[in-house]
Amino acid sequence: MPFAINSAPIPSDPPISIRTCSALTAHRLALWGWLSLTLSLSEFLIRLSDPRLLLTVCLTMGVILVNGWTDAPNAITATVVTGALSFRSAVLMASVCNLLGVLCSAAVSNAVAQSIYDVADFGGDTRVALTALCAALTAILLWATVAWRFGIPTSESHALVAGLSGAALALEGGFYNLSPGVWMRILAGLFLSVLSGFLLGRWYMVRFGAAMETRLRPRPLRACQIAGSGVMAFFHGAQDGQKLIGVFLLSAALAQGRCDTETFPIPFWLMLLCAVTMALGTALGGKRIIDNVGRNMVSLTPVQGLSADLTGSACLLLCTLLGLPVSTTHTKTAAILGVGAASEKSKADWHVARSILLAWVFTFPGCGLIGYGMARLFLRIV
Repeated sequence: MPFAINSAPIPSDPPISIRTCSALTAHRLALWGWLSLTLSLSEFLIRLSDPRLLLTVCLTMGVILVNGWTDAPNAITATVVTGALSFRSAVLMASVCNLLGVLCSAAVSNAVAQSIYDVADFGGDTRVALTALCAALTAILLWATVAWRFGIPTSESHALVAGLSGAALALEGGFYNLSPGVWMRILAGLFLSVLSGFLLGRWYMVRFGAAMETRLRPRPLRACQIAGSGVMAFFHGAQDGQKLIGVFLLSAALAQGRCDTETFPIPFWLMLLCAVTMALGTALGGKRIIDNVGRNMVSLTPVQGLSADLTGSACLLLCTLLGLPVSTTHTKTAAILGVGAASEKSKADWHVARSILLAWVFTFPGCGLIGYGMARLFLRIV
C-alpha cells in the first residue's frame, strides 16, 4: 500500500475525494515489493509530532487493538476450548499467522480492501475527509468496546463500513455519498459467508463427524486442530489485516492533507505492528469472546472444533477468491453453530446464538448512527 510522508509543501492539486485517493492506493496494493523499508520506523515516529497524524494513528491503532479483542479470538476458539493449545500459545500462533496472511494478501490481491475504500465519498476537502474518517474510527471503538463487555463477537469490517457510511451521510450530499454497488457486494459477502458457514459446518459434521470420532487418535486430532486454527488466523490476517493497514495509511495521508503520487509499498514494520497489536488485543480481552462462543453457545468437542475450522476456512477462501469483503467472525461463528446444530452430544444454545445474531444485525445501524453523530460533532469542533 503506497503512501508518503515528507515535509514538502502541499501542492495545489484539484480536490481529491477519499474514494479517488483510496482507489489509487488500493490499486497499488498488489505490488510485490511489500518488504520495502523505504519508510523507516524512525522517520515515521518523527512525523508523529504532527498532532493530526498522531490522532489518526492512535485511533487506527485502537481499532486494530479492539479487532484483537472481538474478532481475532474466533480463529483460536476451538483450539483453546478443547485444550489443543493453551491460550497464550494460541495467541502467539494466531499473531504469526495473521502476519503471514497480511503479507500474502498485500502481495497478491487488493479487491477486498478496495471494496472498503470505495464504500463512501467524503468530497473534495481533505480536512473534512480526515474529520469524517476519525469519526468513523471513533464509532468503531465505541461499538466494539460495548460488544466486548458483553462477550459478543463483532465484525470490525462491517463496523468500519457502517462507521464510514454514517460519517459520509453527515456531509453534504447525504445518501449520494454512498456507493450502492459496494454495499451490494458487502451484503452479498455477509449472506454468503454466514449461510455457507452454517450449512457447510452442519453438512460436514453429519457426513464425517462420526468417522472422525472413531478413527482420529488424540495426538493427530490435536495436530489437525492446531493447523486448522492457523489457517483461520491466516485468513483473518488476509481479510481484516489488509483492510486495517489500508485505513492506517489512508488516514496518515489525509492527515498530511494530500494523496501523493510519490509512493512506496507497505513497509514490513507496519505489517508486523498490525499483527502484534492484534495479538495484544486478543491476549488482553479474547478469553471473554472465546468462552461465549466456544463454551456457552456450543460446548465444542475436539472433532467439532476441527470441523468448524475446516469449514470456516473453506468459506473464507471462497469469499476471498471472489473478492468479497466478509467477516471472519461471522464465518467462523456460523460454522461453529452449524456443527453444534448437527451434534446430539453438544447442541447449540440458541438463546446465546440469538443474542450474537442480534448484535450482528444492529452493527450496521448502530455503528452507522454513532459514526453520523461523531461526524456532526467533530465537524462542529474543528
